[in-house]
Amino acid sequence: MFTLNCNGKLLTVKSPLVMGAINITPDSFYEGSRFMNSDAVLRQAEKMLEEGADILDIGGQSTRPGSTPLNDEEELKRIIGPVMLLHEKFPGAIISVDTYHSKVATETVAAGASMVNDISAGNMDNKMLGTVAKLHVPYICMHMQGTPQTMQKEPHYENATKEVLDFFIAKIDACKKAGVHDVIIDPGFGFGKTIAHNFELLRNLSVFSMMERPLLVGLSRKSTIYKLLGISASEALNGTTVMNTIALINGANILRVHDVKEAKEAVKLVAAMNN
Repeated sequence: MFTLNCNGKLLTVKSPLVMGAINITPDSFYEGSRFMNSDAVLRQAEKMLEEGADILDIGGQSTRPGSTPLNDEEELKRIIGPVMLLHEKFPGAIISVDTYHSKVATETVAAGASMVNDISAGNMDNKMLGTVAKLHVPYICMHMQGTPQTMQKEPHYENATKEVLDFFIAKIDACKKAGVHDVIIDPGFGFGKTIAHNFELLRNLSVFSMMERPLLVGLSRKSTIYKLLGISASEALNGTTVMNTIALINGANILRVHDVKEAKEAVKLVAAMNN
């Protein structure tokens, strides 16, 4: 069991949690996750919370392979209003902000967010770890080889599981030295990994329990699923549920998904099997 101090709200991870992803972007890889106006964001957040989402993850820019990066000001323009709105409408909700910009983290936490989800683990903004320490919020630390612009150009590992594990050993130590106490680790499926690398990490997921940190898995509708099955992201819900189920059996503590209801059902069924 883990406990996370989310800007004054205590989140207990005694059974797997579900994080609903809401992208305020015109170009995220899955069209069904794009919500470009306040009404649409509000409706989707309400739907996810009603379906049992434990966390809402709000993103202001696409980080799909080859995406065009936004600077902090551009990202902030997209995300600050929706974060304020969601905090006002759902004051009890845990809101995570998907950003690698320390300025965006600072301003969105001030607006009501209570968690920072950084795909770069501080590598794209050297102020991020110190900023999160001052904000006193949980930090999702993800592994990525390269950047979104380069990560899928022939990613290579001698031993993917060992290299990602070594990365987290070093990053958790860096977080500790910076003063970040609540760290969540994310192996970064699809971020600088081939399909084979992703399956290796999924198969070996249980080894990450040695880090004694909550383990987040984000496989929802990703290309590992839809390319292997010869379908589109919009058709990949069933494949996502299969992958999420494997992740839960292998020790995932948080599922980041586009489809909350189905993920909550997977959590319930795996829990019943384990009990």
